[in-house]
Amino acid sequence: MTTDSSPTMPASSSGPRPITPWLKTYRQLLRSSGTRAAELRAALLGLTIAAALQGLALACLLPLFSSVLPDPDWPAVWTWLAVMTALMGLATVARWRAQGFDFDGHMAAATHELRTRLGEQLRRMPLERLQDKRTGEVSSTLLGNVDENLNYLLTVVNLILGAIVTPLVAALATLFVDWRMGLILLLIFPTILPLYRWRRPIFARNMRRLAETHQRINGDILEYTQGLPVLRAARCAGERAASLQEGFEELRLVQSRAQRAGNRPKVLIASLVELGLLLVVAVGVTWAIAGTLDVAVLAALLVMVSRFAEPLANFVNYTAILELIETALERIEALLAIEPLPQRTPTAVPTEFDIAFSGVTFGYAQGDRPVIRDLDAELPARRMTALVGPSGSGKSTLTRLLMRHADPQRGTVAIGGVDVRAIPPETLNGLISVVFQDVYLFDDTVLANIRMARPDASDAEVEAAARAARCLDFIERLPQGWDTPLGDIGGRLSGGERQRISIARALLKQAPIVVLDEPTAALDTESERSVQEAIDALVRDKTVIVIAHRLSTIAGADAILVLEDGRLVEQGRHADLLAAGRRYRAMWNAQQRAKAWHLIETEPDRDTLPPTDSQTIPNSAASEPR
Repeated sequence: MTTDSSPTMPASSSGPRPITPWLKTYRQLLRSSGTRAAELRAALLGLTIAAALQGLALACLLPLFSSVLPDPDWPAVWTWLAVMTALMGLATVARWRAQGFDFDGHMAAATHELRTRLGEQLRRMPLERLQDKRTGEVSSTLLGNVDENLNYLLTVVNLILGAIVTPLVAALATLFVDWRMGLILLLIFPTILPLYRWRRPIFARNMRRLAETHQRINGDILEYTQGLPVLRAARCAGERAASLQEGFEELRLVQSRAQRAGNRPKVLIASLVELGLLLVVAVGVTWAIAGTLDVAVLAALLVMVSRFAEPLANFVNYTAILELIETALERIEALLAIEPLPQRTPTAVPTEFDIAFSGVTFGYAQGDRPVIRDLDAELPARRMTALVGPSGSGKSTLTRLLMRHADPQRGTVAIGGVDVRAIPPETLNGLISVVFQDVYLFDDTVLANIRMARPDASDAEVEAAARAARCLDFIERLPQGWDTPLGDIGGRLSGGERQRISIARALLKQAPIVVLDEPTAALDTESERSVQEAIDALVRDKTVIVIAHRLSTIAGADAILVLEDGRLVEQGRHADLLAAGRRYRAMWNAQQRAKAWHLIETEPDRDTLPPTDSQTIPNSAASEPR
């Protein structure tokens, strides 16, 4: 029994999310940067060193001011100025080299590699899991989350280190000059940590909610754009635009609530930090008046405190951007964590192409009951088998199990006696050609759309496949011929033309198994005739599976499997099933009555009647005599 134990995507933001330790975030960042992890580690270390050197440079103000006040000691002044300049110069060099991760293209390479890994994961993960996700939301993960993950990382880390490491190092250095002032400066940092831990869950919740809303909006925008022709035809463009506008309004509210929720705490935190620094100054002035603190040290501390005030006050705000990065990392790692379907070993490649479903039971993860129930069926090689039954009876699901979009919870699917779970994925993909009812073409040239079935095919082989699929007549009419871009989802072509391009792909692939999913159901008579001729060339000497609703189109099939509620209720040839008088006969009679009703209602001129759907998908899969 095979089960799908893949992890799920992150849960909704309705519940509180545990605070992610920075060490864990650091490790996630290194994992996400792939082969550039060493460069990223060096960049982060370089920024830390730069912040520490800057703190030491600021600490040089203490001996420098002591050398100036009350009477200048010029050799000492020049010495400390030189040391301070050298430290600032080293800090600049360290920061520049660290930011080379951005400037030298390592960042771009890391994001490219991460997107490539995510793209490979989309190819590896079960299609059943992928089909549960909206295209726009997947796009948001591949584009937005990847950019949020790395593009602003060094900028944010530089700000945080400048707000924490630089003052901390300066405070430690102050201990060697006046331990009391150094200790008071150090006490400011423990007060920041509770404030940070107090605000971080709120930042995390707001960033997650904002990310989820953005992802939803991306899906809504893509769905609206792709469906605009249908929406206009149905006069629903305005209603759907209103729905989209509601999504924008939700985004505005989420952003507004986040701003309002953060304003008062931000002011409070900034005020507390600045009050703490003012307390340091007040204590220093008191000790200076009492004569226990050198005025030069006090002056240097005033300069240092003014330098630290703004970064320390904004430290907690900087960390909000880290929450955005952590949210992006969470989504990326959740997608990468989805396990591919298990590959059985040892692997095997079938040499025969009959298909067998043995005790197959399958239910979708989002469903509450099985779609296929204890199904046993054998589909002979080089013959045509039709799958018929009402919508939702499991016809398309069977073909998806054959193509291994998912694995059954019980039973096996085998090709030539080999369990499909033991066939390497690339090999399995090469064994099956599919012609769908809804053809997806890419916004690329005609040549590229056909050649994708076999990238190493020559131009002559592509042209031969197109000729056999009856494509040459309309290709020659296109503005740029073979080099004409077909537009989004093949929008430049009619439905019949798209179907013929799909069949040309299948012909070029030369797979021994062909799946036809109602390829002529939505076509006019002329287009159907052309597509039918192309199918005739495609199915010759192949193992063919036809999904059909119009029973007249599969009357010549070698075997017809009748499915109902996920079960195989009848099987046999057309004449035998009619004679049995069971479910198939009832379906046939219902379709014949509907056809007769249509003819009576319309009362056409019988001399000009168009051909009915009595054409059948040709039974040329059986090329040798039986």
